[in-house]
Amino acid sequence: MAWVGYGGTFDPVHLGHVAVACAVRDALDAVVHLVPAADPPHKSATHADAGHRRRMLELAIAGERRLRVDPRELDRHGPSYSIDTLAQVRRELGATVPLVWVIGADSLGQLHRWHRWQALFDVAHVLAVGRPGHALDAGAPAEREAVDFLRSRLCTREALHRAPAGGLALLPMEPPRGESSTAIRALIAAGGPWESYVPPAVAGYIRRHRLYAAGDAA
Repeated sequence: MAWVGYGGTFDPVHLGHVAVACAVRDALDAVVHLVPAADPPHKSATHADAGHRRRMLELAIAGERRLRVDPRELDRHGPSYSIDTLAQVRRELGATVPLVWVIGADSLGQLHRWHRWQALFDVAHVLAVGRPGHALDAGAPAEREAVDFLRSRLCTREALHRAPAGGLALLPMEPPRGESSTAIRALIAAGGPWESYVPPAVAGYIRRHRLYAAGDAA
C-alpha cells in the first residue's frame, strides 16, 4: 500500500483540509498522513505555534478512519522542505513502497519554485487536488521547461500504486473546497462568523486558547 502525505501549516486546520484528506484517502484507498510544517522562519509569530496546530489537527481528524497526524517536520530543525520529508520517509520504508505527496492546484502552478522540486519525483509521486480559482493543469507554470517536465509525468491515479515514484496525477474536487486559513484568521480577528469553517472541536480549541485574536490575522 502507498504511503500518502498531505503537508501544510494548517493554521488553523479547516473543513476543506479534512475534506481533501478524506477525498484522497477514498480515491487512493490509503491511509493519509497529515504533516504539519514546523514554525516557518518567515511567518509572523502571532500565528498559532506548532503545538497548537498539531493539537487542532488531532481534534479535526478524531474519529476519521485512515487519517493520521505525522509530526516529523515539527521534530526536525531548520526549514520544512517537502523533499527532506519525503527522503526521510523513503529511508524508513525502503525503495519499493509507493510514496505520494498531496498538493493543491494552487501549489501545482508554483511547484517549479519549490526547493529541489524536480527531485521530488525521484522519491515520490505528486497528487494535485483541485482548488477554486486554480486550473488543475500541468501546463499552469509559465516556464516551458517546467510545463514539459510536469506533463511528461502525468499518469492516472491508479498508476500511483504501481511504481514507487515519478508520477503526477490529478484529483478534481467537485465542488472545489474554498476554505482559507488566512480568511478564517481574519474573520476571527475581526469578530466575524468563522466557526462554520472549522470542525466543532477545533472551534472550541481556538476559543479556549484565544488563538488568532484581534491583531493576529497577518
